[in-house]
Amino acid sequence: MSLLDAVTSAFAPAPVEIPRPHLDLSGPRLKGAFEELIEGSESLGGIERYVEALRLKNTLFQQALREPAGRTLELETFKTLCPFMANVRRRIAPYLEEDKYPLLRDALAALLTDAKNTATADQRVASFCAQFPNDKAHRWVSDLAAEILHNTYPEHYPLMCRWVWDRRSNTGVLREIWFAEELDQITIEVPNGYATFLMLREELSQFLTHNGVFSDVMIYVDLICAQIYADYICAQGGTYLRADFSSPDDPMQHARRLLGLDGVRASNGRTRLKAIDGEAYVIEDNPNLLI
Repeated sequence: MSLLDAVTSAFAPAPVEIPRPHLDLSGPRLKGAFEELIEGSESLGGIERYVEALRLKNTLFQQALREPAGRTLELETFKTLCPFMANVRRRIAPYLEEDKYPLLRDALAALLTDAKNTATADQRVASFCAQFPNDKAHRWVSDLAAEILHNTYPEHYPLMCRWVWDRRSNTGVLREIWFAEELDQITIEVPNGYATFLMLREELSQFLTHNGVFSDVMIYVDLICAQIYADYICAQGGTYLRADFSSPDDPMQHARRLLGLDGVRASNGRTRLKAIDGEAYVIEDNPNLLI
């Protein structure tokens, strides 16, 4: 068994073989991002602290959403999860009202039904998105589906958010580490479906094991993805990205936001989730999530 087969077999990603696209990734770009990740995390306790925070985040989602809990998910419980989904929390407020929440809850229940059958991953995400309006104001819905699946069943679902890869806009982590001479002049013809995200995780897992990471590999994949896209955000500096990501005070600030690890304010336990009326929700302060 090859090293890649050994690493990916532990993830048990799918009950059937799924054809994966070929990805041309840049080794030097990956190496640079990994070095930045290790160095940048030192100021807040080291990379191990980030690994533990993501592990705890997964636990919160699993306790709330794995069957049978996900079928009767209370609104207040769901509100405690939203701050940890950066691309969702600024836009989801209308569906946290009593009149609209049942639609969201039922859509989540359907998304999570038989979720371990990853052969239907693309179909279940598409069905989930179809429950909401298909307009620019609801582009966050696909990110919500991706976050819910990944955080609840991380062994089965890699990160599939738009910031990891969005074929329509030709942006994301995949583009930033694509091997090409004139990257700005090409369109990457890779679909943004489950198979692509799975292949990306496999490739990054192999890179990490070759660089001395042998435990919590899936979590390290999330971290290096966040670091890669955080570098892109910093390089762009435009108003489009700054709407969600203001200038960082430290090298890991954007990466923490992408992964939702800034969801709780350390000073008072209030979250970054706000209702339509502007009220900030307050959840139980957990020091292991404050980084």
